[in-house]
Amino acid sequence: MDSLVRTPVRHAPAPREIDVDTLRRRLEEDVDGEVRFDAGSRAAYATDASNYRQPPIGVVVPRTLDAGVAAVAVCRACDVPVLSRGGGTSLAGQCCNAAVVIDWTKYCGRVESVDRARRLVRVQAGAVLDAVDHVLSPYGLMVGPRPSSHAACTIGGMIGNDSCGASAQAYGKMTDSVARLEILTYDGVRAWVGPTDDAEYARIQAAGGRLAEIYRHLRDLRDDTMELVRTRYPRLERRVSGYNLDQLLPENGFNVARALVGSEGTLVTVLRAELDVVPRPAARALAVLGFEDVFAAADAVPRVAAYRPMALEAMDERMFRLARAEHPDDETLRDLPEGAGWLLVQFGGDTPEEARERAEEMMRDTGPHTTHAFLGDPAREDRLWRWRESGLGVEAYPPSGRETYEGWSDAAVPPERLGAYLREYETLLRRHGYQESALYGHFGQGCVHGRLPFDLHTDDGIARYRAFAEEAADLVASYGGSLSGEHGDGQALAELLPRMFGEGIVEAFGRLKAVFDPRDRMNPGKIVHPHRLDQDLAQRHFFPLEPRHKFFDYPADHGRFGHAAARCVGTGKCRKHTFEGGVMCPSYRVTREEEHSTRGRARLLEEMARGEVITDGWRSAAVRDALDLCLACKGCRAECPVNVDMATYKAEFLAHHYRHRLRPVAHYSMGWLPLWAALASAAPGAVNAVTHLPGLSRLVKAAGGVAAERELPRFARERFIDWFMNRGPSAAGTRGRVVL
Repeated sequence: MDSLVRTPVRHAPAPREIDVDTLRRRLEEDVDGEVRFDAGSRAAYATDASNYRQPPIGVVVPRTLDAGVAAVAVCRACDVPVLSRGGGTSLAGQCCNAAVVIDWTKYCGRVESVDRARRLVRVQAGAVLDAVDHVLSPYGLMVGPRPSSHAACTIGGMIGNDSCGASAQAYGKMTDSVARLEILTYDGVRAWVGPTDDAEYARIQAAGGRLAEIYRHLRDLRDDTMELVRTRYPRLERRVSGYNLDQLLPENGFNVARALVGSEGTLVTVLRAELDVVPRPAARALAVLGFEDVFAAADAVPRVAAYRPMALEAMDERMFRLARAEHPDDETLRDLPEGAGWLLVQFGGDTPEEARERAEEMMRDTGPHTTHAFLGDPAREDRLWRWRESGLGVEAYPPSGRETYEGWSDAAVPPERLGAYLREYETLLRRHGYQESALYGHFGQGCVHGRLPFDLHTDDGIARYRAFAEEAADLVASYGGSLSGEHGDGQALAELLPRMFGEGIVEAFGRLKAVFDPRDRMNPGKIVHPHRLDQDLAQRHFFPLEPRHKFFDYPADHGRFGHAAARCVGTGKCRKHTFEGGVMCPSYRVTREEEHSTRGRARLLEEMARGEVITDGWRSAAVRDALDLCLACKGCRAECPVNVDMATYKAEFLAHHYRHRLRPVAHYSMGWLPLWAALASAAPGAVNAVTHLPGLSRLVKAAGGVAAERELPRFARERFIDWFMNRGPSAAGTRGRVVL
């Protein structure tokens, strides 16, 4: 083991044959959970919210944490990679891999305890952030970091990604919230880790075993790299790139838990977390500042940040135009102050008056060339904030027709240098032909968002993307910034880490990987010896053949069903809990199954169009089964950030699937219901008698494909239309003619 640990993991292992049948059988025997190696499950988990695609070997949905531990043990025995997955909203490719995917979200998401006095909560890794905050709400507490994917992202995923969100301005990254972690290594060590003083270190060494060995190697790594880490790590609140080697330093308490935050599942599996939580603000106030452009807005950030707001966000005129095109009647957008770049500044307080006074004090110091508006209405503030959170969806399919992609969307630089950086960045965008990109983000901490109109379909376009990414990385490094200020490295940025940290730090990353995972089986190909940023791209050469005959036109997708099938960008808004309101997606809320979410169904349709994992096209039983529970309610058409229209896609698929074939009887009984109702209206009493007699009722339901537990509705003695026509003259109206 010493030789393995002392030799950093430098090269990916050679490809090898995996005995999939034996692996599946052993998982089914040893794991209390759902083991899925079918084409539909592999298709649903083939991508995350990034540009990358790697179909998994199989999927395991453990019913307990112990079952998840057993799944890792089977993978270890079969020598296959493991990927722990939360909400699947990762934007850099860290949540898809040719591995056994363990989905913790269905069963392993409990909040186990809340200590109000210590402001401490213990949760399982699969707990969704909004669900945790829902439990904490009666205590007046909440988790500090709140990324825009809060309805879908899990605590385990947030730890893996070192998540931030707008609230990080006040509460820091996930690193700052983690008190302790219960972890599992690939070789079977299960332990709670956290800060390690000398007494705790001595206790671990006295106990001996593999855990003691891990701690010894971590201390050696710290001692060997201490000065390098202190000098090469950017002094930046939003430094998300790389491993948290700085958390092993003595001044940070040799904190092993926080060193593992942001490791993207490449070092350990997180089972449970103890989090420091924060008081929920009693009142909020939002001020909006307008500037002549987004660069002037960035220049003003240090002055505004000095007033210690809870959040300090920004957007440029391009983002505003996209939002107005998407929401032309939104009064909140019309109320923004004059300008071409805006800062959204949120303050908290114990009372509405205190929050407002803090906002007004800041506005009085904005200078003569700044316009400002104070919304003053919590409902309007919430609408503006929700719109800001949906920025990714708003800019994905702009009216210009050039689709935008992730790939360079969350770099961060010191806030005091943000304006200068943005001016150079804009020049870089123009030089590469990407100037249509909107600029927005968490300017208070120097983090800039914006999807770019890359061409990821052709080899020439991908070569231009690579050239841009390399130049952009050098630009960020020259400003003392971080390649990632929020979304993580994954596959999109990991190859570029030497440009930011230098080879010495990157070699130290390899040593840290070797301490926990010397065989490179934990989410391989990310951060350490990563796959290339232009490898595994989902859209490369993806030009699916269109059906000879389509039943719908798909005007928003260039008339192509294949484009519509790939429309989902993976944000996971369809994976909400019932307490969050809205419509999308009813079947997911009941089943908690990825395949029965709008996103999961979209993934299966895309894989059907691709023809690699799902190979039977329109005849696919996997796609049919995933669409079976879709209510065709159009909730996704209204609430999905990119307006995925699953009801239309389902109708298209079923029309092809059953073409020249008999459909299930329920299709005829339900699809022709208006005909049956018209016939029944001739003798409703007789029909009601037949359909509700105990023996006959069962036969009627069986013949119509209706569940035996359902009670058939009774037909009224008089049709509404007949009643309406025969109701007699209407009373005189006092407000004009009634038309509806």
